[in-house]
Amino acid sequence: MKRCTSSSRRISVAVLATSLMALSGSVFAQSVDDVLQAEDRRLNLAQQSQERINSIVEGTRSLEDQYRAINKEIDGLKVYNRLMRAQVDGQQAVLEDIALSIDQVDVINRQIFPLMERMIDGLDQSIKLDVPFLMDERTERIDNLRSIMERSDVSVAEKFRKVMEAYQIELDYGTSSEYYTQSLTLEDGATRSYNILRIGRVGLYFQSDDSKITGYWDNTQRTWVLDASARSDIRTGLRMARQLIAPELIVVPVAAPTEAN
Repeated sequence: MKRCTSSSRRISVAVLATSLMALSGSVFAQSVDDVLQAEDRRLNLAQQSQERINSIVEGTRSLEDQYRAINKEIDGLKVYNRLMRAQVDGQQAVLEDIALSIDQVDVINRQIFPLMERMIDGLDQSIKLDVPFLMDERTERIDNLRSIMERSDVSVAEKFRKVMEAYQIELDYGTSSEYYTQSLTLEDGATRSYNILRIGRVGLYFQSDDSKITGYWDNTQRTWVLDASARSDIRTGLRMARQLIAPELIVVPVAAPTEAN
């Protein structure tokens, strides 16, 4: 009976040791799983924390970028406002100059209209006293000036320009020569077409097509005078005016200058 009991005890101890080893292995395995799960949780928490940190850093960078962008925009607006203020000041000065100019224009207009009227009258009188070349054209120019002066749709500047243009045309006549045809009534009372030679505004000469009748305008007597003495020179002058020959010296009658009234 004692052997049996001793053997049974050994078996029980072995079973118990085996059980303890199995239990110990199970507990160890469970502990390792717990450790691994804890480590996973720690890693997850660390990752979440890092993501939150990254999000905060990105947000901070975004706010910093926005702050810098806003500051740059503010600096740009300051420069723009300064330029606009200078532009407004400049425009205000221009407006003041315009207002002053408008006031002066009213004064000038009241003075320039009588001046232009006197200029036109003086030009008209000068044409009437001048040698009678291109009278229809020159008289029509004076009539047009008087008509323009009465028109409200023509600016003062344009009216003055037209008057000065007419003066320049008359001035140019004094330094040019030309050829044209014109009907004249001479001493015999007959009206014929003659070739006219104008030399500046001091000499006006006529010649018939057959060169038999020649003469000049006597501005002192205000009449056409027959004169055969300069027939050849008048013919030469006509050919020069028509650019048929090169310029050369000619001798023609010229009225003596008279004192202006």
